[in-house]
Amino acid sequence: MTTIKQDSAVTLHFTIKLKDGSVADSTHNMGKPARLVIGDGSLSDNFEQCLIGMSESDQQAIELKAEDAFGLPNPDNIHHMDRAKFVGDSEVEVGTIIAFSGPDGMEIPGIITDIAGDSVTVDFNHPLAGQDVTFEVEILTVE
Repeated sequence: MTTIKQDSAVTLHFTIKLKDGSVADSTHNMGKPARLVIGDGSLSDNFEQCLIGMSESDQQAIELKAEDAFGLPNPDNIHHMDRAKFVGDSEVEVGTIIAFSGPDGMEIPGIITDIAGDSVTVDFNHPLAGQDVTFEVEILTVE
């Protein structure tokens, strides 16, 4: 049986649960498994390290501290922007997630956390930053 190592192509089902047991993300909800190559950047290094050494049909629940999962919130990732920048966009309200173009052209999602007068506060931290999670995986295939 093939075990997962660097550059393995892996098809898996995963569920990420928060401390309270609620599901933050799951391939089961999408109705199809995820496929990735270890080392391609789809998952963080810490998530990949959890998978290395597992084989087809293995199932495991791995508890990860916030700093090993999506990291801790970084105050440098919170930006104050002029409300005028949002003209023509959808409604600007707290809780709205908006995609911004990063310096490298990649889209970066930010969530509006506060609106004060003409200042809009946008948090670019991962929505699960600061959260301890349980990473439940079921390995389907390893190539």
